[in-house]
Amino acid sequence: MIKAYIDAATKGNPGASGGGFMLIAEQLYVQESFGLPKLSNHQAEFASFCALLDYLLANNYQTQTIMVYTDSKILAQTVDKNYTNNSDFQDYLHNIQEKLPYFPLLIVQWIPESKNKGADNLARQGLQKALKLQNR
Repeated sequence: MIKAYIDAATKGNPGASGGGFMLIAEQLYVQESFGLPKLSNHQAEFASFCALLDYLLANNYQTQTIMVYTDSKILAQTVDKNYTNNSDFQDYLHNIQEKLPYFPLLIVQWIPESKNKGADNLARQGLQKALKLQNR
């Protein structure tokens, strides 16, 4: 089983954004941080989840049981319900809906921020990357 922790960070809302995720399993430990475009905090959470799915697909982890932990209730609820009426999230949800069928054993679970510190640190690193690019 792979445990994936995801988070996003923004400066301003909307503003410069960054995302990050950690993957933890037996003989697997991955940390990724990345800059994102100017987004709202919630959009950045969705974008981070999309980036995680892309990474998992690119590295052929589809057959694994994957537990995705997020401190975004909106993201967890939207993915669980497979629905949103918020136009800011519809493109992200469509992207997620296209990828989820490749993952028969992927579960998204909400956790409190206090349990997501590793991904939070990576998201803040991603935000710093976005800010550096913005200030060039």
